[in-house]
Amino acid sequence: MSTVRPARRPRESPESAPALTAGARYFRVLGDPTRLQMLAALLARERTVADLVSIVGAPRSRISNHLACLKWCRFVTARRRGRHVVYDVADPRIGDLLALVKGLSDERCHHLARCGRIGPEWI
Repeated sequence: MSTVRPARRPRESPESAPALTAGARYFRVLGDPTRLQMLAALLARERTVADLVSIVGAPRSRISNHLACLKWCRFVTARRRGRHVVYDVADPRIGDLLALVKGLSDERCHHLARCGRIGPEWI
């Protein structure tokens, strides 16, 4: 009696690797609480570095470094307004994504806080 083996799933093509890497990097940008707080503030309205320093309570140099990351990865845009540079969210869908993440993470808050595999350096 012969046994029938289930069909193997086809291996993913090498072309999917860049897309997976880009997706992982996208979430890595969102994986920092300071950047999430900054994005939330920018979703409300455009802000200057000084505004974000006041809201987040982090040093100006840290805010500037996070803004450089967010700008490079095209989460935010920057434009000059007089002597100041103002930052704004580049794509309003980021607000939808952050709302979805908040809902999902709120439901799992205590469990996520105990995860020993990632963190807890920022908790």
